[in-house]
Amino acid sequence: MRYPSCNACSRGLVLLFTLLSACSGLYEDQIGKFDWKQRYVGKIVDGAFDTTSVDRIIVATESNVLAAISAKTGDILWRQALESGARGTVKLLHVVNPSSTGARLNRGGTGYDVLTVSGSNPALVRGWNSNTGTLVWEWSLSPSVAEESASAAVWFERDGMLYHVVPVWGSHLEVTPYQAVTGQQARSTTSRISAGWIARNRCTLVDSYFACAIKEQLLALDLAGDTSSAVISKPLGSEAVGSPKPVRGEAAVVQNGRYYALRSDQKISLGPRDGALVDRTVQDGEPILLQGTVDRVNNRLSILAHRLRDFVRFEPIEFSTEYSDTLGDPELIAIRCKQPSGGAATRAGTGLVCRVLLSAEDGAIVLVQQGKVKWIREESLAVIETAEFLDLTLSDAEGAIEEELNNKNAEENGLEWDVFGGFQRRLTAQVTHVKNLILHILGVGPAPSKAQRAGLVRDDFGLHKMLVVVTSTGKVFGIDNVSGKHHWVRYLPSFSGFGNGQPMRLLVQRTSRFYPLPAQCVILGREKSQSGKGLLYIFNPISGMPVAGGGIVELPYRVQQVALLHHTGTDFLKGLLLLDENSHAHVVPESLAMHADNFYLFSIDKETAQIRGFLVQYRQKTAGNEMLQTIPTWQIDLSGAGKSQQIIACESKSSIEHVHSQGRVMADRSVLYKYINPNLVAVATHGPDNIHKYILNVHLVDVVSGSIVFSMSHKRIRPPLHMVHSENWLVYSYYNDKARRTEMTSIELYEGKTQTNSTVWSSLDAPPLPMVERQSYILPVAVASLKETITEKGITSKHILIGLATGAVAEMSWALLDPRRPVTSPEKAREEGIIPYMPELPLPHEILINYNQTVAHIRGMHTAPSGLESTCLVLVHGLDLFVTRVSPSKTFDLLKEDFDYFLITVVLIVLTTTSFVVKQLASKKLVKQAWK
Repeated sequence: MRYPSCNACSRGLVLLFTLLSACSGLYEDQIGKFDWKQRYVGKIVDGAFDTTSVDRIIVATESNVLAAISAKTGDILWRQALESGARGTVKLLHVVNPSSTGARLNRGGTGYDVLTVSGSNPALVRGWNSNTGTLVWEWSLSPSVAEESASAAVWFERDGMLYHVVPVWGSHLEVTPYQAVTGQQARSTTSRISAGWIARNRCTLVDSYFACAIKEQLLALDLAGDTSSAVISKPLGSEAVGSPKPVRGEAAVVQNGRYYALRSDQKISLGPRDGALVDRTVQDGEPILLQGTVDRVNNRLSILAHRLRDFVRFEPIEFSTEYSDTLGDPELIAIRCKQPSGGAATRAGTGLVCRVLLSAEDGAIVLVQQGKVKWIREESLAVIETAEFLDLTLSDAEGAIEEELNNKNAEENGLEWDVFGGFQRRLTAQVTHVKNLILHILGVGPAPSKAQRAGLVRDDFGLHKMLVVVTSTGKVFGIDNVSGKHHWVRYLPSFSGFGNGQPMRLLVQRTSRFYPLPAQCVILGREKSQSGKGLLYIFNPISGMPVAGGGIVELPYRVQQVALLHHTGTDFLKGLLLLDENSHAHVVPESLAMHADNFYLFSIDKETAQIRGFLVQYRQKTAGNEMLQTIPTWQIDLSGAGKSQQIIACESKSSIEHVHSQGRVMADRSVLYKYINPNLVAVATHGPDNIHKYILNVHLVDVVSGSIVFSMSHKRIRPPLHMVHSENWLVYSYYNDKARRTEMTSIELYEGKTQTNSTVWSSLDAPPLPMVERQSYILPVAVASLKETITEKGITSKHILIGLATGAVAEMSWALLDPRRPVTSPEKAREEGIIPYMPELPLPHEILINYNQTVAHIRGMHTAPSGLESTCLVLVHGLDLFVTRVSPSKTFDLLKEDFDYFLITVVLIVLTTTSFVVKQLASKKLVKQAWK
């Protein structure tokens, strides 16, 4: 018997694997057709050029990410998202230099190039391969110290040894060396260095020195040297402001605007916002001090260089280049220079070609090469706080039609608004359109508007919108939701979020539907200075341009609460109702203050679990009296008997939500009416308990009357808690500490078989308490975010979008979360179309709306209606941005993509022709019958 040769077998296997790989593809309509994704790494904590490659930058970021970025293009070569929260905080990044003697001795055959330390208790020490980003080895350390001291611990590397430094504030430092690869302790005991002067928020670690700015002195200790080494003391000449800022590449700090070397008496004056970096690779180990300065008047970045030995200028690496006003003050991260080949040195006018890596205060990563900005990565998009989808402006032709139908425009032209006047304007407009078309064909027509040239015009179905996002660093972006293009960027350096984890607010005062008035939005934030007073930035969301006067409004008070007024003025602008720290109401602009009459507000204190309600009334302004009067109406204390409960979540209904169905049809054809209270807010409190460890309480509060409609308690429950509140239901997820799993609870409220008032809801009429249906379910994966879909009229079914810890986003039908799913006797429920109860919620791959486009470290989701009732626009943000559209009830108002237009056209033509032929034959038949 003859057997096939090995070559034939190899060819067969290759062909088989090729066919198998071809079968694992996605459908065409799933591959980036209606969605897009952008990847980010976050703001740089530390970084360095990889000496083993000319095209790789290793960075560690505030978003708990270790990544390699291409120095040529700025693309992400590989990315490792570490644990979320404090467990993944990068404490140390060390890129191994192959030429280092200590590194060669201690690396052995492990093959790692990058060393990281993340977390505190336990601390995870890892070695990575810089070429592929794979984990080579890992060991952990759980220090036997208090949690507070462990979180303040710092690390540094010296000749292949890792030093773990634990400060005990006001007492001493504990220093323990470890072998970097194995984690074996190098000394039998931990060194205790007496340092009673160390204080929290006053110290930093630079190189192997622990330095603190205490009163008018800079004190430091060398931790890698003799443990009994003397304290280094340097006078500052004035009171120390903040903690010392370490200088990369040298044992030096910047304090009170001056450079202080810890190994010598060198002291150099720097600008208040200058960045400093010391490099020894530029000129054969000679330390070079680089100083970065930004001229905000001319928007230019200047890099100055001096030799530290004699402070003589080193001009070969100095440059000056343009620096955008949308970038914050730069921090110098790393520099890498090389000798150019051939005649490049002559053309460049210098003997060195340098790349400088910068990290801007707003989070952007900038690479400057040969004195020019090569690329910019907008990494602030990794920390989005709030977002809104805005309708685009009308096209020029549609704008002309709106002008034609505008009553004011007709009065200005002296034409009466009647049939004949409208007919005349219609003819005039048609002639104008034909003339513009002919001129456009000839190439001499009027130029299109700026928005139309950029493609920012409204489409027929309202699917094309402007996505406005606000980041925690104070940067605002206008992003095209179809292509992902950044149309405009604005930087607000003085803005920050509010305390207690409250982000900046983005409010839409006027949409672009009121042509020719432009859309207008406002960002409410807090000033970064000690005052913490409120700041407003008013701008056009389509163009990104601020309104007249610069757009920034400084408020003379701190803001406690904000709301949009329900009514608008003659310019269709909604006013802002602000509640200051003294519970006094203000309206911006003041001309809309009359619309705040009888407006109800509420405020929450998370720490004390206090909720307060206010009534705002409008009074005519007189001498010494305010225009608005704030009257406290009610107060609720949710802290519990032991005052240990704290508010951890508060969720209200969407202000643009429409409820299409007022009731639910039962099996006996009766109607169970929904309890739809627009003033209902879900408040969750959490705190310790002597018996059950932790207790989670969920309250439904009417914020107009102050009544608690419903309360529910869960024992042995821990955060994270995520809630979504819509129509007459509430869904929230939590971690069950007893069963050690993630659970979801759904609550539905009903009025009963009769409706109290079918036209107007009033919280002051003491409506009856609702009937409550509730049920809990088990989810096999941890939840990172929850959001409901929303459509224009509310006709489409509601689905719940569940952002999972794995980076996937599941679109869960409400039928699976329905609290009325029966446990027993499912016959009646089957008639209503209700699924029998099962505790486990399924997660099939078909319900993942981002298929393989996972979003790392999901922070939140945002949904908005489109012009199609069936379609909802979705933004998922975390380390990545993912924008897509979902259709919970399928696209019932839109033809399918595979619709056969040719066939339907042929059928219509045949039917029309047949009808005319039959009509003629019928008429002839009638004539013949008449002549008989």
